[in-house]
Amino acid sequence: MIFLLVCAFIGVILFEVPSLIRNKHWRELIVFSIFLSMAFLMSLLPAIGVKLPSPAKGIDYLIEDILHLNYQ
Repeated sequence: MIFLLVCAFIGVILFEVPSLIRNKHWRELIVFSIFLSMAFLMSLLPAIGVKLPSPAKGIDYLIEDILHLNYQ
């Protein structure tokens, strides 16, 4: 599973990065690298057995408790 995950991300890198470098889109390359690194980490952790919390609970806390918005 981890091998397939790494292969998929390498495929994305090989498809996207050369055109960003060729066109000298350095800022886009930095943002792409940050997002790709975060996505890889968030995909790798469940693959190795780490249980991640649900983002829905965090969004619910943000909307109800911090912003004091109620949706019904």
